[in-house]
Amino acid sequence: MKTNTGIQTHYRTCHLCEAMCGLAVDVVDGKVKSIRGDEQDIYSRGHICPKGVALKDLHEDPDRLRYPLKKVNGSWKQIGWEEAFNEVADRIIELQRQYGRDSVALYTGNPTVHNTGTALYLYDFANALGTRNRYASHSLDQLPQLFVNGELFGHQAMFPIPDLERSDFFLMIGANPLVSNGSIMATPDISGKLRKLQERGGKLVVIDPRRTRTAKAADRHLFIRPGSDVCLLLAFVRTLFEEQLIRHNPVLEFTDGIETLRELVQPFTVERAAEQTGIAEEDIRQLIRDFASAKSAICYGRLGVSVQAFGGLCQWLMYAINILTGNLDAPGGMLFTRPAVDFLALLKNEAKALRWKSRVRQLPETAGDLPTATLADEILTEGQGQVKGLITIAGNPVLSAPNGKRLDQALQQLDFHVAIDIYLNETTRHADIILPPAAGLEVLHYDFVLNIVAIRNVANFSSPVIPKAPETRYDWEILYALQKRLEKVRDGIFAQGKHLLFDRLTPETRLDLALRFGPYGAWGGRFGRRDGLSLKYLKKHPHGVDLGALEPCLPGRLFTKNKRINLVPRTITRDLQRVSHYGLTPNQSEKTPPLLLIGRRHLLSNNSWMHNAPRLMKTGARCTALLHPQDAQRHGVESGQRITLRSASGKIEIEAELTEHIMPGVISVPHGWGHGRPETQLEIANQHPGVSINDLTDDQQVDEMTGNAVFNGVPVWIDNG
Repeated sequence: MKTNTGIQTHYRTCHLCEAMCGLAVDVVDGKVKSIRGDEQDIYSRGHICPKGVALKDLHEDPDRLRYPLKKVNGSWKQIGWEEAFNEVADRIIELQRQYGRDSVALYTGNPTVHNTGTALYLYDFANALGTRNRYASHSLDQLPQLFVNGELFGHQAMFPIPDLERSDFFLMIGANPLVSNGSIMATPDISGKLRKLQERGGKLVVIDPRRTRTAKAADRHLFIRPGSDVCLLLAFVRTLFEEQLIRHNPVLEFTDGIETLRELVQPFTVERAAEQTGIAEEDIRQLIRDFASAKSAICYGRLGVSVQAFGGLCQWLMYAINILTGNLDAPGGMLFTRPAVDFLALLKNEAKALRWKSRVRQLPETAGDLPTATLADEILTEGQGQVKGLITIAGNPVLSAPNGKRLDQALQQLDFHVAIDIYLNETTRHADIILPPAAGLEVLHYDFVLNIVAIRNVANFSSPVIPKAPETRYDWEILYALQKRLEKVRDGIFAQGKHLLFDRLTPETRLDLALRFGPYGAWGGRFGRRDGLSLKYLKKHPHGVDLGALEPCLPGRLFTKNKRINLVPRTITRDLQRVSHYGLTPNQSEKTPPLLLIGRRHLLSNNSWMHNAPRLMKTGARCTALLHPQDAQRHGVESGQRITLRSASGKIEIEAELTEHIMPGVISVPHGWGHGRPETQLEIANQHPGVSINDLTDDQQVDEMTGNAVFNGVPVWIDNG
């Protein structure tokens, strides 16, 4: 839309986090004048967070890379795209011929699922690469949910989503959506929705070692000792059986293993849970009874319960609680989406697990990816199958993976590293070649990945706001160019025929076909109709299309072979034995008991990669260590003092910040920091470097069932001598 003042207003969806807020972007003479919330957007209704406005900073960032770079004798040299593509493909083929397909690893970062081009072309590229050494950022925080989804529902991407707009009771464990904007619960204005839940008489209860922004807004907050959530949840399930709080519901009719579950949880009493968690017995019992008696309720847990030693068991138990109380596949409880582009059906063949294990530590594969916690092992450990080359896409594992210093050292030993990234950051500084794609406002966008975790079924297409420069390449163009070169060498004439066809399938063509064959499309399913969804239809509706509330869909939506839920798979029963032998209470015999480390995030941060946006870095110091005044007094620490934190893996120096909003015995350090390293090109971020929490975490500590990294409950000590 163009006004008589020369302002062109473009409407698009913000792709920086899961909330999918609608934006109105005003452009004058090809430059962004302002960004605000789109009040007509069918999903966000004008809501916007500070990160959305910062898209202007991202677009204009002088540190953003725009041309291929090659490292020559330790210095960066600009090269042409064809030269870059050819050299990357040649080096990959050379390494794989010499050492095997698995000698080249692939790591994908968080932005890959937020960038339509990458998501559309990634799997074809990965298949052309043909390596089993695939890693992704979700193995640092989502593997427990992915794994349990596959075990119970038959598909790793089949996430139950909180129906918070109709719920009467929301139990939130280890989650802070007022800061994260909802994680695996994609919703804008989560604050407003939780407030409406309370206004209609509903209750919000938060269990967290820290009184977070969400906990402060709750009706009740209970502190819990980090890593002990599994004891609380086991006692929760036991009490449901013991006090006959199981609610008959349709899902129980196609759920197997109920009696087996009853037997398994018998040893885990409320008394034991109180001792391990630090929550009083009466508070635990009241919580269980309140939840079970609510007309509708949600048991939801996110990062805090995933990134610990029993992350998989925690997610399984929360699903079990929802099933037993009649709150799975029920309005006001946890429901499954039916998105316009059925991502689950499209990736049905990828929905597998436990097909292979990592070479060094035998950690399990889930949906084609291995746990990132073992990437350094695979690079550093010699022998057949050793990783010699690495491709990183929109990721910064040096700051996001456990024991980042070890991974930092491992990257220096690679024979070849290519990074597809817009920044010269803490990871890409080790690359031999960097291929920077167009980004942000320059690319089309459709949230076909995030729509599988949305609280409503919606569809919205965004055209580019500002054309990319002619010499720039889209992310999908980079992936497809490399894919074609790899396939041409390996598949010969067959590849040529394939490419003649695929050259015609642009991102828009692929999206259009997916929409037309989807459940709301003209050619798709029981919803098929002449005026069904297509790309053309979405372009006529720039504020999006509302496809309705989530609805019960089981057992039909299940991907299990028998269309039933096996509530107690073998992987669960084997892992459950660990809980009985695991000492969750700190060793009281130690002269100086450790503090238990937890992470935290900030509304103005998005992992590590948005610290170069000026408007997001205007606040005071955010990289501080939060600890309770009791612990500060015990260690002789004052607020604002620089302290040294030590773990079994390393140590950091950081400013102490005292607060009563954290449980005694717990210390919190934010993730995503640790800038200011040599050879990086991040002027703003390097002025506010902070320290990396992952210089304290241990890559050898994982959730044994899933391989997810352990970040919560790490013992640390204050060296204040």
